[in-house]
Amino acid sequence: MQPAGKDHAPPPERAIFCNRTLNMRSIHAIGFDMDYTLVHYAVQAWEARAYAHVQARLHERGLPVQDLRFDPDLFARGLILDVQLGNVVKCNRFGYVTQAAHGTRFLPHDEQRRTYSQIWVDLSEPRWVFLNTLFSLSESCLYGQLVDLFDRSVLPAGLDYRKLYALVEDAMNVAHLEGALKAEIIAAPERFVDLDPLLAQTLLDLKHAGKKLFLATNSEWHYTRAMMGYAFDPYLGTDENSPLHWRNLFDLVIVQAKKPGFFDKQVPFQEVVDDTTTRPLQGPLRAGVVYKGGNAEAVQQHFGCDGGEILYVGDHVYADVHVSSQIRRWRTALVLRELEQEVLAERTFAAKQHELEQLLLDKDRLDREQAMLRLSLQRLEHGLQPPAEVGLGAHAIQERLRALRPEFEALDQRIVPLAKASGMLGHSRWGPSMRAGADKSRLARQIERHADVYTSRVSNFLWLSPFGYLRAARGSLPHDARR
Repeated sequence: MQPAGKDHAPPPERAIFCNRTLNMRSIHAIGFDMDYTLVHYAVQAWEARAYAHVQARLHERGLPVQDLRFDPDLFARGLILDVQLGNVVKCNRFGYVTQAAHGTRFLPHDEQRRTYSQIWVDLSEPRWVFLNTLFSLSESCLYGQLVDLFDRSVLPAGLDYRKLYALVEDAMNVAHLEGALKAEIIAAPERFVDLDPLLAQTLLDLKHAGKKLFLATNSEWHYTRAMMGYAFDPYLGTDENSPLHWRNLFDLVIVQAKKPGFFDKQVPFQEVVDDTTTRPLQGPLRAGVVYKGGNAEAVQQHFGCDGGEILYVGDHVYADVHVSSQIRRWRTALVLRELEQEVLAERTFAAKQHELEQLLLDKDRLDREQAMLRLSLQRLEHGLQPPAEVGLGAHAIQERLRALRPEFEALDQRIVPLAKASGMLGHSRWGPSMRAGADKSRLARQIERHADVYTSRVSNFLWLSPFGYLRAARGSLPHDARR
């Protein structure tokens, strides 16, 4: 793939989408997360191994999970766990549930409505767990499957849906802390990492344009060194003394940053000596040293920037984007890799989507006519004058209402399959990540509120360049379509 065509525009699926106008010339420092940001994993392979490690921990704790299998398509980033009821839900930007599953079983519409018609999803409540990142896929899969086992009464006594989630969460944390999972990744990165040949050039362009680059990841140094080496060495070389080596791309390298606390706590930096040894900070922050922990305020002071001059790029909706924008007022970019397939699917479906929208307009017209006819009948029954635009007597109105029924049925026969197909774009079970029915999804709302821009991968900045300007689109309002 070439980075630019004759109009210097990226393919639509590789665009950077702008919520708030971003002038790259005003950005002086750019920070990057690593996992699923600079280093993208083959999701099914990585999450399958994470699932297997957590499954083993749960089996050791006496849960009969040995026959379960990872299904990467059960759930998606942006869904929400209801740990009170053992459900997984998708909701719109207002918090109203539009789809729901109990365990792995989708709830029929009537059951979903009975369950959630009076409930609004408030992510500040402990009942709800937002699936912020692709790392959530293995966790949510196991949770849904455990709910199924719980409902079959095959799990140990004393558990409930909330305790099931706590078990899965704890086992996931243990699997990461023990290091066996990441050791597998380090041993065979070709199985788990999806290389991006445009990534190195993207960062080189930013650095050569005078931007200060820094890495701030929650991963340990030994894992970061291995993953960054695998992602960049084929394109930049392995000589650490070369100005082109990945270490020299970054003015600061920070591991075990403990985000989101990195953005609001005053944790001191430590210098990393080797894989197992650290020492207290020796003087001011400086290039060439790997740091552990630390805090965002010190980074900001080191670069001499205010919050609006720093762009932070990450994949975690909360730990990378929400807190850095809310607390530090940094500019933010969210990496949403699944966006590529979603945009491609929507473009392929564009003609049918247009057909669907026209059919819905036709149905709206019939709805309005039917409503006016019924109003006319109501007025006539009370001896009042019907609306002037109707101009029919009671008998003719009844005849027209009867004639409308087959028109509605014919329209619905055409609308239903198109609407169903539109709702399944991007993900075969849950549909587009950024939409919930006709509205924005809760994920889209989170991104809209906290990410200045969002895109599918870091190398998409290659088309923007270090000197580009992204202008936010004029916000749409419901009455705009009536003009």
